[in-house]
Amino acid sequence: MKPPIVSVLIGFTSLVLAGSAIAQVDDICREFGSIPSLEGPKLSAPFVYGRVVLRGLDPAAKSPKVTVMFSDREQPASRLTVDKSGNYCFKRTGGGTLVVDVDGVEIARRSLASLGPAQQREDFEIYPTQSQRLAPPAVVSVRFSHPRNEKTVDLYKKDAEAEKNKNLEKALTYVKEIVSIDPSDFIAWEKLGSLHFERNEISDAESAYRKSLELRVDYTLAWINVGKIRVFQKQYLAAIEIFKQAISTEPTSARAHQLLGEAYLQARQGTLGVEALNKAIKLDPVGMAECHLLIARLYDLAGAKHLATREYKIFLTKITNHPDKKKFEKYITDNPENSP
Repeated sequence: MKPPIVSVLIGFTSLVLAGSAIAQVDDICREFGSIPSLEGPKLSAPFVYGRVVLRGLDPAAKSPKVTVMFSDREQPASRLTVDKSGNYCFKRTGGGTLVVDVDGVEIARRSLASLGPAQQREDFEIYPTQSQRLAPPAVVSVRFSHPRNEKTVDLYKKDAEAEKNKNLEKALTYVKEIVSIDPSDFIAWEKLGSLHFERNEISDAESAYRKSLELRVDYTLAWINVGKIRVFQKQYLAAIEIFKQAISTEPTSARAHQLLGEAYLQARQGTLGVEALNKAIKLDPVGMAECHLLIARLYDLAGAKHLATREYKIFLTKITNHPDKKKFEKYITDNPENSP
C-alpha cells in the first residue's frame, strides 16, 4: 500500500524546491539566451531573475514602457525593457541592485546580498499610480508612501546615482543622512536595511528593518525582507512566522504567499506549503503560474502523478508558449488525470 500523500510530501519538499528553482531560472532566463543550469555544476553561475507584473492597467490604454536595470560591483550596469511576459534575467557576480522604472520614472529598488542564494528570484508588483510619485522609494504596494521632504529629495537622487555607480559606501552615507534629516521616513529605513544586507552586515540590516517597522508596523516590504534574512540564515520556522505577519499586513500580496509556501517546503511542511502556493496562484493566476510547476513536481515525487498532471494542465492554459510545453504535454499523456 502506498504511503499517504501528505507523509510523502513532507519527505520530498527540499528536493522539490531545489529542482523547481533550477526549472524556474532556466525557464525565465532562456528567454534571454541563457540556460543557467548548463553554465556550470550545481548552478555555479549566479543569476537574478523574476517577473514584473503591472496591476490595475486600463486595457484600452497604451501599455507603459517598463525597464529593469541591474548593477553590481564587478560589471557595468545592465538594462533591459520588459515585454509582455514581464520576465527579466541578469547574470551577476555577487550582490547588486535592481531598479524598475515605468515610462522613465523609478518605481522600485531592491538590494541583493552578496552572500544570498546563487539563483535569486525577485518579483515586482507595480501599480500605475506609483509612477506619479516624485521621490524614489522602494515600494511595491501603492498604499505605502511617506510625505515628500524637500530636504531629502536631492539625497535620494544622489543615493540612486551612487548605487548606479556601484558605490555602496556613498549610497549608505546618503541614506543615513536621509534618516538623520527625516527619522520618520520608514521607507528610507527599509532602504538602509537593504544596503546593509547587501554588504553582509546582517545585524545592522535587522536594526534598520526593525526601525522601519517601528515607524510603520504594517510595512509589508520590511516584513518580507526580514523573512528573507531568516531564510538566508536557514531559520525556516522563524521565516514562516515572519511571512505570515507580512500576509496579515497585506493579505493580497501574492509574493508574500509564494515566499511563505517556499519556506514551508524548506521546513518540510509540504501540505501547508501547497496551501500557501495555491493562495499565491489564486491572488495572481498568471504571475504566480510557476507555482503550479512546483506543486506538480511535489506531487510527481510523491507518486500522485494524476495530481501532477492536473497542475501541468492548468499551467499550460496560462502559459501557452512555455519552452518545456512538449515535455509537459508528454507527461500529461503518459499520466492521465483519471488514473491515480
